[in-house]
Amino acid sequence: MNQADSQRLASALEQLGLHSVDRPHDADVIVLNSCVVRQSAEDKVVGNLTSMKPLKTNRPDRVLALMGCKVGAKTDDLAKQFPYVDVFMRPQQYGPLLDLVGQRLGVDWEGCVGSLAATHPDVTCYVPIIHGCDLMCSFCIIPYRRGRQVSRPLGEVVQEVELLVRRGVKEVTVLGQTVDAYGHDLPEQPDLADLLALLNDIKGLERIRFLTSHPSYMSQRIIQAVADLPKVCEHINLPVQAGDDQVLERMRRPYTQGQYRELIHQIRETIPGVSLSTDVIVGFPGETEAQYQRSLELISELRFDKVHTAAYSQRPETIAFRTMDDDVSQEEKARRLKELDLVQENILREKNETLVGQQVEVLIEGRKKGKWQGRTRSDKLVFFPDSGAGMGSLVDVLVEKASPWSLQGSVAAGNTDQRTTPSPVTAEALRR
Repeated sequence: MNQADSQRLASALEQLGLHSVDRPHDADVIVLNSCVVRQSAEDKVVGNLTSMKPLKTNRPDRVLALMGCKVGAKTDDLAKQFPYVDVFMRPQQYGPLLDLVGQRLGVDWEGCVGSLAATHPDVTCYVPIIHGCDLMCSFCIIPYRRGRQVSRPLGEVVQEVELLVRRGVKEVTVLGQTVDAYGHDLPEQPDLADLLALLNDIKGLERIRFLTSHPSYMSQRIIQAVADLPKVCEHINLPVQAGDDQVLERMRRPYTQGQYRELIHQIRETIPGVSLSTDVIVGFPGETEAQYQRSLELISELRFDKVHTAAYSQRPETIAFRTMDDDVSQEEKARRLKELDLVQENILREKNETLVGQQVEVLIEGRKKGKWQGRTRSDKLVFFPDSGAGMGSLVDVLVEKASPWSLQGSVAAGNTDQRTTPSPVTAEALRR
């Protein structure tokens, strides 16, 4: 989401006549976009912001701005801590910086800035469709910084994606803190399935993904849309956070581990070959060894294609910070994290090794160390030598080697670098 916010602000600044530079020393405007989901992330923000002070001292006319989740409703304390920062902006609230830049340039920015779609997008692009979160998980600071859930209208999202496709985008990932809650707050109450169907009809768009889902909002209608719509990739990120019911209750996650398991079974029954990823927190306040072992058992049993693991980190303002003791030691958190990561690494090694000798469809996204790289529909990272196909092409790659983290291979014989997307399933057909 922060990457998408940065791209959208960059688009606005470019429409005002600015252009990006590679080094902060060369910039007239510097924007630091912040994440504070964990303490380590916030520490990095503070370190980077502190390092910017000499740049502002050497050139007082340089504009320095802080945006993102570090910025709350009140900025008095931030202004005292970082008096050399000119502008503080909450997530998606670009107005304060655009006002200042507009004043410096002598223009009314609102009359100059149109769509915030990325001006020079990559082959793949993020598109926010719903901001904020209403669920108030006890460990999470996001609702306090990004606010309540607000969905963008269907037509606005479709127009933005159409514009991105005209600018060369082949794959979009629609985003939200709870992306499968999309549309519930809109007058006609469309849902994510309706939006996916409309995006599926856009000519020239090859793939669609969505992040991040929540078990409470993942409906059978959305699951069926993933199964039916040819451009929607068979990959779902569905955070569980813990494998023990008591821990889930303290986290304010409104489901049990049994209900989560049933949902995973439902998804796999409906979408053959689907890949699934999840998020797990270890060391949540009060988590016993036995409760942690239930998370380990869940990961071992469900065998995800990716697990994003994190040790619990206290976040001021959250319910857990106000009401619970952070009573699991850092050493114990580190041990649990290491053990969980090792279990998942072995699962990934076994799953990826089954792909050796198979062909996978890859969208070419870029180069790294002299090889093309791209991802499969199931979100596997693949590297392969140059084959004559170009950026944004869909190619079939024969997998020759596999590790837990990526696949390597070569373009299959007889492969072409142009692919025709299957006939679309329309939104109206989905409704029927």
